[in-house]
Amino acid sequence: MKSVALPLIALIAFAGYTVSVMLRAEQSLIDFGISLMSRPDTAQVVIDLYLLASLAGICMYRDARKRGQSRLSVAPYLLITAIFVSIGPLLYLVVRSLQDRKLRA
Repeated sequence: MKSVALPLIALIAFAGYTVSVMLRAEQSLIDFGISLMSRPDTAQVVIDLYLLASLAGICMYRDARKRGQSRLSVAPYLLITAIFVSIGPLLYLVVRSLQDRKLRA
């Protein structure tokens, strides 16, 4: 249970926060992204996040292949990562930990 606890707590907390923010947002996600990229200081943060998301995507892909999973098995996580950055890797860690527990049982 230890290996799933931290990513599960982070996933629930951050996904919940994301949903609450999106429900109260006064602009679309695309408009928000465009406004962030319009200034160099905020664009730097967005670029930094997506570089990190790309590295996480590579790690998820390599891990899935090492575990004998198909290339397509990681596609949903990569898609979620492309849109919500942190939620994709957190979800991948939770699901992977639960699969590992099931295999050991």
